[in-house]
Amino acid sequence: MTNQPYEGQPYPGQPGPGQSYPGQPGQGQPYDGNGAWQGYDDPYAAQQQTQQWQGQTWETSVQPTVPTVPASEETAYLPPQPPQGDVVYAGYGEPAPGHGTTAGPMPATADAPFAPAGPPPAPAGTGAGGGDVPEYGPATLAGNARITDAQRARAEGRSPIIEPGMQPALLTALLGLLLAAGAALGTYALLVPLVILQGVTAAGWFRLNGMWPARQGIALGFLGGLVADVALLASDRSPAAILGTLGVWVLLSLVLQLRSHADPDERMYGLMATVAAAALAIVAGGYLAADAEAVTVGALAVAVAAVARAVPLPTAASVVAAPASAGGAGALAGVLTDMGGASGALLGAGAAVCALIGHRVASYDYPSRFVHFTAGVALPLAAAAPAVYLLGRVVA
Repeated sequence: MTNQPYEGQPYPGQPGPGQSYPGQPGQGQPYDGNGAWQGYDDPYAAQQQTQQWQGQTWETSVQPTVPTVPASEETAYLPPQPPQGDVVYAGYGEPAPGHGTTAGPMPATADAPFAPAGPPPAPAGTGAGGGDVPEYGPATLAGNARITDAQRARAEGRSPIIEPGMQPALLTALLGLLLAAGAALGTYALLVPLVILQGVTAAGWFRLNGMWPARQGIALGFLGGLVADVALLASDRSPAAILGTLGVWVLLSLVLQLRSHADPDERMYGLMATVAAAALAIVAGGYLAADAEAVTVGALAVAVAAVARAVPLPTAASVVAAPASAGGAGALAGVLTDMGGASGALLGAGAAVCALIGHRVASYDYPSRFVHFTAGVALPLAAAAPAVYLLGRVVA
């Protein structure tokens, strides 16, 4: 074998001398002896070949018809777009199509190639036409910006506690005065404000725990208070009636919650709320078991302590002033009821401390106004009932 090319022999696929490509311009013009076209100077003319398919091909003359949809039908389900405000493209001075015209921007210079455009932002509370529009807060990335007051207070480093205020304190004082007057008048006169106290205590406790409406639990707690009152009257105001009723009502609450079809967590939560509401309503019956003089002194002391705690003072000063004023009121009431000034002061201060605990519980975590006018009114008096009974027995 040699490295010399073939001379006078055409390459495979190349026409020989005197042949031509079919279908090409100049067809019929033979090759010369060197295998080049005669009469053409284009060296790439030999590459312009037309290939013809000899097999079966796809038919392209028949295409499926695509139905055309009018533009009105395509946009039939789109929501209507509200008219937008004036828009000006910075640096061009022409408004976008469909927008109103505004004053053009300042001409661009070499120092400021992109001049600011557009009108200044409208002040808060006014729209484009000068009318009043609702104000909205800044956009957030967390979704719903409506957080509770307690969450906002925690985020700002403030206490999430709101105290009931003066109006619930005045209602507490009124109910305390009714208890004191009822105890001075007799047992059955004391029973009327006591029943009111027990009903408001049961309802306020459920609302304080966020369980509303909870008619069954409220009715069960209130019924426990009524049963305790009846047992006290039947047993000549023996404190054993309170303990017996409390035990029976805990068992009854447990049985009712076991028959519930709610989730286990909800049943446990309902059981605790029901037992606590019934216990508070039953324990409030301690006013009926205590001596009449102790009830008068203790109820007056709680009334004074509630009002003193609601006075707008610093928290530390208010917490100190409430038991002190209650002790003074108890001493005065003790002198009037032949209990003694010192004994009355001790009983009044002890009842005031328990009332402040109930007041603090009713102030938990930004409660609603309904909580303030139920639990905020009743819990100070209900929490002071055991202290009134026990201290009354000690100082008597």
